[in-house]
Amino acid sequence: MKKQKYVLYFIILLIAVAFIALLSLAVGSKSIPLGEVVDHLLHPSTESFNGAVIQARIPRTVFGLIAGAALAISGLLMQSITRNPIADPSILGVNFGASLAVVSGITFFNIQSSTQYILFALVGAILTTILVYWIASLGQGGVTPLKLALAGATINGAISSLISMMVLPNINSMASFRFWQVGGISGVSYENILISLPFLIGALLIAIFVSPSLDAMMLGDETATGLGVKVKRTRLLATASGVILSATVTAIAGPIGFVGLMIPHMMRLLIGNNVKLLLLFSALGGAILLSGADVIGRVIAYPYEVEVGILTALIGAPVFIYVAMKTKVRAL
Repeated sequence: MKKQKYVLYFIILLIAVAFIALLSLAVGSKSIPLGEVVDHLLHPSTESFNGAVIQARIPRTVFGLIAGAALAISGLLMQSITRNPIADPSILGVNFGASLAVVSGITFFNIQSSTQYILFALVGAILTTILVYWIASLGQGGVTPLKLALAGATINGAISSLISMMVLPNINSMASFRFWQVGGISGVSYENILISLPFLIGALLIAIFVSPSLDAMMLGDETATGLGVKVKRTRLLATASGVILSATVTAIAGPIGFVGLMIPHMMRLLIGNNVKLLLLFSALGGAILLSGADVIGRVIAYPYEVEVGILTALIGAPVFIYVAMKTKVRAL
């Protein structure tokens, strides 16, 4: 019975992903009927104006689905390794660390290619994650969910100030950073997708590999160790996977927050705490949320657009407050 329920949920989410993808191809400054979009996908052609518009929107649509899935899985991993339902990449400083590294690269090294953005973002995200965990480990009690959230918020504030100090006096850096900082996918190209895929696929494979161990760790580190799980290695690999997923998306689309917080929490309410299943369901939910927010952003301010990072923050802030209020925060 439970298996049939999971299959039903999976089919519903898959249909929702397909529908959102079609909407993403159809909606914009030039709206196109859904039937015509489907016909174009079955019989591709750029001879008509509408066909050219649909082709131009495909990279944005594809990356929106990929980015949403990556951010949701990253959030799931962060929550699993900390056993903290209010953890996500942005709250733990990953996105801000990646942002600082990219801004530093723009300001001091004049980076321009997608590969350079990704590499700088990865370094910044990794260093920031290490710093947040170190700060949270200070004092009595070691690392706790509350101390992690506070350390992340503190680091985020400090990094935000550093970013402002670097870009405000530099017109060129400000121009390059201005739209990227908001978090959006409107300028994504096929090149961006191809460059990011090796990082995202590698991180996803790591996440799949450690998912059985993460299931055991949900019972506690001592129990997991007794079951033969190498806890430290699992936590390290899962953290690396989450950081790479988040940092890669951040490098291309800018810091998009709250997807990693909302979706894993919603999927747990739907299917429980099985990490293997949550990887799949969170990926679908993240794709729906981010692409759906992107579509809404094109509609609510027509003929202009509201970047997806703004909408996910508007949706995510109330959800974060709700989760923080309703969840009993536990020590690790």
